[in-house]
Amino acid sequence: MSEQVTYPRLATFPPGGYDKGRSIFWQVAWTVFQNLVFVKWWFPRRFRPAALRMFGATIGTGIVFRHHVRVQWPWKLTIGDDTWIGEDAWLYNVEPITIGHDVCLSQGAFVCTGSHDHNSSDFHCTNKPIVIEDGAWLCAQSLVLAGVTVGTGAVVGARAIAFRDVAPGASVRVGTVS
Repeated sequence: MSEQVTYPRLATFPPGGYDKGRSIFWQVAWTVFQNLVFVKWWFPRRFRPAALRMFGATIGTGIVFRHHVRVQWPWKLTIGDDTWIGEDAWLYNVEPITIGHDVCLSQGAFVCTGSHDHNSSDFHCTNKPIVIEDGAWLCAQSLVLAGVTVGTGAVVGARAIAFRDVAPGASVRVGTVS
């Protein structure tokens, strides 16, 4: 006889799910600006840090933001000096993301503070902040999940997944920490 398999009922998901940190006015203003201007190739990269600051981000100097970079909520973003954010990177920061100085997020890197509890009946949010320390490198199409700290000088390899903390100087390859 087979066991009864349970799963979340999505109709019971609590609306809102998390604190967005700003009023609906600012949420809409950022969403419109991001989609119509910020991600476009023609928007000069030297203006991207200033635009994020206008929407509440704390951004250092010497930052390089390529086009097609997505930021969920700028007011939940802190970036140190001389950091590079590559094309198609996505900072899904429903909780704060803190990025140190001299950090490289390569093309398509995905930093995701959001998640859900698949064991709960309502699939509620289990979001947690992410910290990427100085000198870390998130290689092309890497993924850093909610609650993770990527240590100083650590590397998350191409297409690798950091699902737990990465020690300073360590590297993640094909989902394993070494």
